[in-house]
Amino acid sequence: MTTTTESTKTQDEAQIRQLVADVSSAICAKDVDRIMSYYDRDVVFFDVKPPFQTNGADALRRIWEECLPYFPDSFGIESRDLRVSVSGDLAITHWLNRFTGMEPNHPAMQTWLRFTSVSQRKQGRWQIVHEHGSVPFDPHTSQAVFTLEP
Repeated sequence: MTTTTESTKTQDEAQIRQLVADVSSAICAKDVDRIMSYYDRDVVFFDVKPPFQTNGADALRRIWEECLPYFPDSFGIESRDLRVSVSGDLAITHWLNRFTGMEPNHPAMQTWLRFTSVSQRKQGRWQIVHEHGSVPFDPHTSQAVFTLEP
């Protein structure tokens, strides 16, 4: 028999998994309002590209508004190795993403991006309060490593 705590934890993990999927779907739709609906007002975002650190939802919105026009009209996001850990009103998630459906030589198609996200339940709704995206690099050359083998 499943205890209430185990059931709640399973339900919370499912909600966080859905949150990750919903953000990816909003990015693919290039819907900035929908993307931002998943982020807390005071979010801190460490990105793979400059400015590398963005503080607050207004600044993150500007980043999305500036970069989404560079994406093709149609593309997808493939995720793998999604791990979720929930404790009370905090959840930590990490996973790999890569873009799909773009021209094979498009720079965004050349590697898996690594993400870590911290979400907090506020007024019954999960919001992303911190997110970190990164690209692997070679410490000997200080160059990004583009590989489709994570």
